[in-house]
Amino acid sequence: MKRLFVLALGIVMLTCGMAFAATEFKMAYTGPADEENNGLHLYAVNFKKFVEEGTKGEITVKLFPDSQLGNEEERIELMSKQGMNQPLFNLASFAGIAPVFPEIYASAVPFMFDSYKAAHYFFDEGEYWAKAKEEFQKRSSIVLLEAVEEGGFLAFTNNKKEIKSPKDFKNLKFRGMDEGQVALFEAFGASGTPIPWTEIYMALKTGVVDGQMNPAVYVKMGSLYEVQDYLTLANIQYSDQFLVANGDMWNSFSPETREIITEAAKKANALNRVAMEEQDAAYVQSLVDKGMKAYAPNPEEMDSFRNIGQPAFAKWLSDKMSKEWIDLALESAKVANEKAKE
Repeated sequence: MKRLFVLALGIVMLTCGMAFAATEFKMAYTGPADEENNGLHLYAVNFKKFVEEGTKGEITVKLFPDSQLGNEEERIELMSKQGMNQPLFNLASFAGIAPVFPEIYASAVPFMFDSYKAAHYFFDEGEYWAKAKEEFQKRSSIVLLEAVEEGGFLAFTNNKKEIKSPKDFKNLKFRGMDEGQVALFEAFGASGTPIPWTEIYMALKTGVVDGQMNPAVYVKMGSLYEVQDYLTLANIQYSDQFLVANGDMWNSFSPETREIITEAAKKANALNRVAMEEQDAAYVQSLVDKGMKAYAPNPEEMDSFRNIGQPAFAKWLSDKMSKEWIDLALESAKVANEKAKE
């Protein structure tokens, strides 16, 4: 009987060990398998390539675009909930990370970054990001690997007048994607109304709202240039999503394999950064060619946006997290902006 028990235990242990012995791992993300129009797919394709090259084919990555493995919340569950734990890489948005770690929103305080280079320093070397990765893994067992650039900075658009400073918002009506955006517009003297993306074109066309904020790619994709005349390039928020890895899967890798995957994540992001910034500039030019008037605020005007917008957004965040996280993100952004000037 004892011998049978030992044999059974050995089979169970072998089976458990085999759970992550397979060389093929899944990678899930949102949007179509379109490298030109979906930055997440571009990233996934390059990440897969670098992982497979780096491990000499010992590890392969199978891509699952278009939320094939579930929506944001379901994919996080697949990675963390006991009994559903799957060997999975996932590109998660703020909506995917925030239920476990709402402090991720501190990285989206408006007007934090003067440039793409500053945003890169923030996520590559910043104190906030190092602490965020550590805390997220502690709470969820999921490993946060990289902040993936997937679009340009958000910009303001409207059909009433050129916006150069917060005072130009007075009495205008804006679509707010969430309560944080509504708080921002109200601080500027405008009103904010939550409207789904699918309804935004008609809301702008019929005057329900006068403006909205999104990266240039979404302005073009939604044909909003047909109902918006002015584009303000105010570096509102950096557009990114987050590469996360299942903790059990990650722990099953050797230190050498983890290093290869970490490097693959960074190399793929370096390519994304170049592609997304070139694409954003092209989209802005395309909108100008279609008749929109683009304006980039000068440093003094950016300070006026920052001085009013950041406290309003931070007040909204204060119900979701301690002030310590907000202050750390702002300080890390300040350091990053200075480094970017060097």
